[in-house]
Amino acid sequence: MKLEGPSLEALIRRLEETPPDFLAKPIPDAAAVVSDLLNDLGGTALDAKSAEGFAPGADNRQRLILIAAWLLHDAWFVSRGGLAPAAREFLADGLNALAREIEAERFIAEPERREELARLCLKALGLRPAGETLAQAQDRLTTVDSVETRRVVEEVRRREQRAEEVRAAMRRKAAEAAAAKVSRE
Repeated sequence: MKLEGPSLEALIRRLEETPPDFLAKPIPDAAAVVSDLLNDLGGTALDAKSAEGFAPGADNRQRLILIAAWLLHDAWFVSRGGLAPAAREFLADGLNALAREIEAERFIAEPERREELARLCLKALGLRPAGETLAQAQDRLTTVDSVETRRVVEEVRRREQRAEEVRAAMRRKAAEAAAAKVSRE
């Protein structure tokens, strides 16, 4: 995220304008859309083996890939060189956890989810939103990152559960010690 990218507002606006075809049934061929994107970003289309990773299966993941590909097809990215490898990697693997957490439609419908996807795309390409420092970009991404939020919540739950187990064990020991003391007297 060391390099400055496009404005976040422009990317969010682009997500708002995502064609409804990307959410339609049947789901468009994600491999073909990604191949077109990679070509336009100055890279090479997916070969048959790579295209298998974008084959229909997990509908929500496919839709999210299509939405992210639409976002990355913005003129700002297309006019730059060298972004295809990072875009390919992000679309192949970078959306899996997010697709398990959130319905793809929400990345179009909800302002915070649009911001999250825009920021994740920028980060995957090594960019930060125009006008933001690296620290600001990282801080804001952490704030809107659904996967990270869920991880933190789960960690807090585990720690609370462990603390309760420790407290319960301490109460049992105290009760046993009190019972042992009474029986000795």
